[in-house]
Amino acid sequence: MTQPSAANPTFAYERGVEVPMRDGTRLNAVMYRPTEGTASTLLVRTPYGVSSAFVGMAGNGAGFPNATSFVDAGFAVIWVEARGTFGSEGTFRPKVHESQDGYDTIEWIVAQPWSDGRVAMYGPSYLGITQWAAAIAGHPSLKAIAPMQTAMESYKALSYHPGGALSLSAVTSWHALMYLNDEVREITRGNGDMERISALIAGLTDQLALNDGTPLADHPLFAGRGWLDEVLEHPDYDVYWDAQDFSPALSRVTVPVLAVAGWFDPFIGQQLRDFENFQKSAGSAEAVAGSRLIVGPWDHDPALSGHFRDHDFGLFASAGAADLTGEHIRHFQRWLGPDTPSSPLPSPSRVKLFVMGVDEWRDFDDWPIPEAQPVPYYLASGTEPGARHGKLSTLPAESEHRYEYSYDPADPVPTTGGAQIPTLWGFSGPADQRPLDSRPDVLSFQTAPLDHDTEVIGHISATLFVQSDALDTDFTAKLIDVHPDGKALGLCDGILRMRYRTSPRTPELTQPGEVYEISIDMAATADVFRVGHRIRVDISSSNFPRFDRNTNTGGLISRESIDDAVVAHNAVLTGPQHPSRIILPVLRG
Repeated sequence: MTQPSAANPTFAYERGVEVPMRDGTRLNAVMYRPTEGTASTLLVRTPYGVSSAFVGMAGNGAGFPNATSFVDAGFAVIWVEARGTFGSEGTFRPKVHESQDGYDTIEWIVAQPWSDGRVAMYGPSYLGITQWAAAIAGHPSLKAIAPMQTAMESYKALSYHPGGALSLSAVTSWHALMYLNDEVREITRGNGDMERISALIAGLTDQLALNDGTPLADHPLFAGRGWLDEVLEHPDYDVYWDAQDFSPALSRVTVPVLAVAGWFDPFIGQQLRDFENFQKSAGSAEAVAGSRLIVGPWDHDPALSGHFRDHDFGLFASAGAADLTGEHIRHFQRWLGPDTPSSPLPSPSRVKLFVMGVDEWRDFDDWPIPEAQPVPYYLASGTEPGARHGKLSTLPAESEHRYEYSYDPADPVPTTGGAQIPTLWGFSGPADQRPLDSRPDVLSFQTAPLDHDTEVIGHISATLFVQSDALDTDFTAKLIDVHPDGKALGLCDGILRMRYRTSPRTPELTQPGEVYEISIDMAATADVFRVGHRIRVDISSSNFPRFDRNTNTGGLISRESIDDAVVAHNAVLTGPQHPSRIILPVLRG
């Protein structure tokens, strides 16, 4: 069906377009195309459907760029449903067909009479994964991509944390959403199960009920669904995950990249590493010179407002204030133009970051920021006013101390904000951590009130000396900005499953009572800790349901119920012999 475009009268909006793949599978698409002449095309490949609501999401342009904005700028736009989703034929398997299907879709586009032979891609999350897949396939007509809130690999980016814990809420909510889409698709064909649809909707709205202590692998909601079974059967980083990692093929990507990320998005840590690695390994000098990074105070919500339940980053925090749509249009105009330049970008910087604390956008020449120097802040015993357990200082601890607590999987520390996918059951972002202050299984270390601003920009990690009486357990670390009024905003955090303390590829159970030195990847942040604020680090052993709770037995956690779990008695050691610390990349201060 074709009708005139309201966005641009020289373009037509067409639904029910069939895009053939090399194996005969036909993919469903909608598109805006010129009625006269030719145009460059912006392609989106999605497993979430091409309904008008999704194509035009954030229709006022305040958040995620929408199709009509690009049509106004003179681009053809086509949204294609991934193989096996909604109106497309075939069977959907995450990441399996995306390179080949991406190549074939571009091949179809450039053969159309309205195409000028140039294609770029955009979109967030899985829509970003399809861009990397297509770029690796290397179609010569693909000139640029703009992957947003996404990553090149699956294990460390979303399915599991780099420290080996299952990203429980993300994995279950995404699989529930995809299975719900499958059931709705079957309903339209006269099949489907309304009771199952109701159960999936309930699971999306109540994650705690979904994760009620039943072994996840045996949960009736996911029974017989192969994708989740595969994720759960591969808790180690093995060949299954190698096959889903695009990063070894970075040298085959020859097009410039506009990477857009959010400080509270679950992809943030890996996406920043992808950008860093791309600068070193991209397949062309043009790709390196033409690539940019933008990071805002955003989570995985397409609104990209910078407004959260416990904190508002102000008028300049939104995607609209950052002119994100304009950034996309300029990126595409530059690389889809008839005379594609090979000189560096004329923009003032390669990297544009929103720095929290001062709540402003800043330009930098590279990522990581070369001027940011790693500064260790040591955990130590002390009587710092307001510190519940110990102090945090750039001076090494003078005496040894041991902090003990019990971790009970039946009573895990509840997830309170953070870099997670926002769902109907909970929230993401810079949440106030004070509701957790009374828990005996959360250790807290903080500085004295700062007498100067301290600017921290970059990857964050914690090095801890720990001990447990369990064969396996978890340790978590969280960086917090404590305001003078007591509000304690979480900035970033991480987790390590002890069996993966050496590598997620080589699990090794612990020896009860032995002291281990571990490192916790806490992703990244950009924050100015202002005068009068405190820098705080919280240590614990759970963050549920963002991550699955360790049963402490050393067994396959996805096959164990809460009844199988045991209480772990854990400890963090500090002092000259055990210099537990958090490493902050300090730019100023």
